[in-house]
This record gives sequence, structure tokens and C-alpha cells, in this order.
Amino acid sequence: MSLITLRQALDAARDGGYGVGAFNVTDLVQAEAVLEAAAETDSPVIVQTIAGASAHSADEIFWTALLGLVERYSDVPTVVHLDHGPSYDDCVRAIGAGFTSVMIDGSLLEDRVTHASFEENVAVTRKVVDYAHARGVSVEGELGTIGGSEDGGATVKEIVLADPDDAEAFVAQTGVDALAVAIGTSHGAYKFTSPPDGSVLHMELISRIAERIPDTHLVMHGSSSLPAELRAVINAHGGTLPESWGVPEDEKARATKLGVRKINQGMDSHMAYIAAVRTSLAEDGITVDPAPAERRGREAMQRMVAERMHVFGQAGQAYRHR
Repeated sequence: MSLITLRQALDAARDGGYGVGAFNVTDLVQAEAVLEAAAETDSPVIVQTIAGASAHSADEIFWTALLGLVERYSDVPTVVHLDHGPSYDDCVRAIGAGFTSVMIDGSLLEDRVTHASFEENVAVTRKVVDYAHARGVSVEGELGTIGGSEDGGATVKEIVLADPDDAEAFVAQTGVDALAVAIGTSHGAYKFTSPPDGSVLHMELISRIAERIPDTHLVMHGSSSLPAELRAVINAHGGTLPESWGVPEDEKARATKLGVRKINQGMDSHMAYIAAVRTSLAEDGITVDPAPAERRGREAMQRMVAERMHVFGQAGQAYRHR
């Protein structure tokens, strides 16, 4: 069986001094792209999705199919992870479906707008940890607030940076396996109005927090680089993405040396996918079967994910789980 827990994946990454990409998917075509990239590069991988993110009428339809697809990649050590679980109940559903890791995002209340107090965040996170650990499932929590839009929607969260003292207390009170810390990164396709520097990305926070919680793995959210060439292709074929800068690849690589072990990637691979799909549709105006365009998207996304696996250092590291 290819399934491993987040704790297993990130413990091995710490021992090997590399990071593991966590790639968001909303359908099986995208999931196949990620798994094929992992097989191609001999990488462990984290395949993750957000509740309600797929086009299916129920999460469980997609989740069951996703777990079935992962089973076919028996040589790829794979974490199946719920990203930004908004509630205890959502985490319980994902665990019941067979996920090996869940994130409970207790930084906001369930309305996803109101900031939770530290005590409220601890309470819901501790509840999920108790349930998950009893079933052998890892848990990621969040401290501070990573800005932007998690799912590409209109709701945009402001950035609230993490505090090292709070991180130490949070881990002690919750027992999470991994902690997403807000260091200035932002979700979505519009992150920064100029190339980010030390006034925007507070990389020194990673080192300070890592020193305080050495047994808990750090996670970088909102870390896509938003390649300008992909934005240009998308906009040339009907898109309206604004000019924006993301997190540079060298900063992600540096983060893995400072203590980050899990690096979330959503927009970059989705941009690669949709750029290829839009190009295919523009070039072939007669075909109504979506499969040829989706195939082009899958191939482009696989190339993007494989590149990122080399940047993060996880390429060639699958042997650690065999």
C-alpha cells in the first residue's frame, strides 16, 4: 500500500534535509498528474484537496475515487491530506473516507471570516488531534492567518503573522504533527503587487519558530510563484489574471533549510493545467469532447509538479519509505 501519514513523510524529510510538496487537486485528472510526477521523479508526495473543491455533488464521491487512484501507485509513498478543514466535522468525514492526514484551520471560525481567539483555535485543534491520533491519522494546525483566497473565490483573508511564543504554547496544548505558520505568504492568483522582499516575506520567523518547536514540522502555505509566462498564455486565451508576483523558487528552497518541511502548491500547477486547456480549446474549435484538452492540461501539470519536486529536494527520496 502506498499510503503513509503526514508525520511519516515529514519525519523522513527532516532526516533527509528536504521539503515535500503538497499539491492541491480538484479532480482525478489533476491527481493523476501529481502521482505520475512523483513516480517519474521517485518522490514521496502529499496529494491534498479542500472540502467542497471538486465539481462532484458530494465530497465522498471524489474522495473515494481519489483513494482508489492512489492505490494504483503502489511504489509512490503518498499522503492523502485534507487542506484547510474548516471544522471538526469535515476532518472526521475525511478521516472516515481514508485520508491519512487532515488540517484543521482553527485560525478562523466556521464562517471563515471571523478571526478565532487563540483559545478557540486551541480547543478545536485539540479536539481534532484527539480524534485523529486515536485512528493513526496526522494533524496539521494553523497559527496566525495566511492571507488571500484558499479556493480562488471572492473571500479574501487578511494576513496575521504567527508569533513564536504562541507557536510554542499552541503545540504544547494541541499536540499537532505540523503547523502552518503565517510569515507573509498569501493564497490565490493575486499575491503581491511587486516582487516580495524581507518587508513582505518574514523568512526569519521560520527559524525563530522552528527553534521553539523542534519536534513539530512547519508548513508554508500560499507559496506558489505565479509564473508570468503562464499568466500571459492564460490571458492570451480569454483569461483576466492581474499582474502579480508570488514566492520565488529560491525562497521556497531556502525555506526547507530553515525548517519548513511541507510546501503547499495550488495556483502554479492549476495555472499550468488551465493554460494548456485554454490553448487546446482555442486551437481546436470543433471538438466538444473535453478529454483532449484535459489530457493537455494533465501533461502540463505533470511537468510543473515534477519541476517543483526537484526544487523542494524530494526527488529521489521515495526509498526512505520502502
